[in-house]
Amino acid sequence: MLVSDFNFSLPEDLIAQSPPAIRGTSRMMHLDRATGTLKDDTFVNLPSYLHEGDLLILNDSRVIPARLYATRARSPHTQSSSPDPTGRIEVLLTQQLPGKEREDNIWSALVRPSRKIQPGEHLNFADETNAIALTAEVLTAGDFGERTLRFAPTAEPFHAILDSIGHMPLPPYIHRDDSGEDRTRYQTVYANQPGSAAAPTAGLHFTSEVLQALKSKGIQIEYVTLHVGLGTFQPVRATHLADIRLHAEHYTLTATTAAAINKALAEKRRIIAAGTTTTRTLEHCALISNGEPLESHSGQTSIFISPGHEFKIVQGLLTNFHLPQSTLIMLVSALAAQSRTPEQGRELILSAYRHAVEQRYRFFSYGDCMLIT
Repeated sequence: MLVSDFNFSLPEDLIAQSPPAIRGTSRMMHLDRATGTLKDDTFVNLPSYLHEGDLLILNDSRVIPARLYATRARSPHTQSSSPDPTGRIEVLLTQQLPGKEREDNIWSALVRPSRKIQPGEHLNFADETNAIALTAEVLTAGDFGERTLRFAPTAEPFHAILDSIGHMPLPPYIHRDDSGEDRTRYQTVYANQPGSAAAPTAGLHFTSEVLQALKSKGIQIEYVTLHVGLGTFQPVRATHLADIRLHAEHYTLTATTAAAINKALAEKRRIIAAGTTTTRTLEHCALISNGEPLESHSGQTSIFISPGHEFKIVQGLLTNFHLPQSTLIMLVSALAAQSRTPEQGRELILSAYRHAVEQRYRFFSYGDCMLIT
């Protein structure tokens, strides 16, 4: 298959720029895979589409204020207390990396503009009083603005400084600066494990009331953690699906969730994933378990799911509407293709997307959602 096979026409005014006024009031389209039928509804009615005994799995990763603004130090090799006033540099932290020393604080990042920011350069990050709060050295330079940064040790905890000077990493198709509201709305109500550079957006719809309604109906809820990283910000540059390679992202499967999945599979109960990040985590764990029961562990996954993938765990998916020609719409098409040919699965999803455009659903991170069962 070609990447262009997953293109569709999307009016720009359907790209949601802000969350709905009240969390949980988004619209929801239901796609029945068995019949191919669509139904327009609202997210608060999610419990009516799930069955007693279903296992719903959520991604509890917490978005960090990962967008920072820097200036270049005066000398590429000498830190300076006086920022270079030649221009502001945008730095998006995408993933913390292991270091050689215990005190190392190394991150992969996207830097813009990046051409002049080369290894050996030092960047200063100021607080609201223009005092330097963080300093980082550029260690490596990659393609498309990718850089590796090592932050100098600080007296205050690093994440406390990020909370003070960082901005929420709204995706590039939201054409505004982040606001105070985004600190809570670009975050799930159950976010617990800090580390994501983007929200697991299917989870943004959930409220404590909906979660309680699901539990009251006898639906089991468990969590995995996948920290959304660089891959979510990089467009697909391949022509053929077979050539697509994703960046690795860190995940954790707890003993409680592993046991719940094993039990649900043994009892042939449905497992529903909230979001593509949850789906990728579960299917990666199934792949490496090689048919054995899942066990608690942490690791890295770069799994790419496209039509033709045989799902081992996920039987249903709650997801937002995704970018044309993105790996996420390919994943959604793969789930729709179960019991169909890959081409039929793709066409079923593209047909659902055409319906969403006609009915003026809101798209992407702050948009509406689709439930596939």
